[in-house]
Amino acid sequence: VQLQASGGGSVQSGDSLRLSCAASGRTFSEYAVAWFRQAPGREREFVATITWGWVDTYYADAVKGRFTISGDNATNTVILQMNSLKPEDTAVYYCAATTVWGQPLAERNYRYWGRGTQVTVSS
Repeated sequence: VQLQASGGGSVQSGDSLRLSCAASGRTFSEYAVAWFRQAPGREREFVATITWGWVDTYYADAVKGRFTISGDNATNTVILQMNSLKPEDTAVYYCAATTVWGQPLAERNYRYWGRGTQVTVSS
């Protein structure tokens, strides 16, 4: 499966952004899909994941209550709705997919990766 992330941009603190991860080649709901992010000078970190069939979701503590991950079968897309953005959310955001539910919060669990999309939040 090939992934394409989009929707990043520059916003003010408190604003919202909607990131999309579009899949081509396979039915996306057959995969678990996650978002990771990498801020300058920091390691890439887990943000959120959704299981195949869009049954369950998991979030990093830093985004819980502000971000929502969801799947759209009609467009074969996974969405990350980001509300109440903070400057510390500034990072390049990556979507990733896997057919293995071993360690869903770990990068190594994901075989397929899209290119990142930049999110910049100003105070």
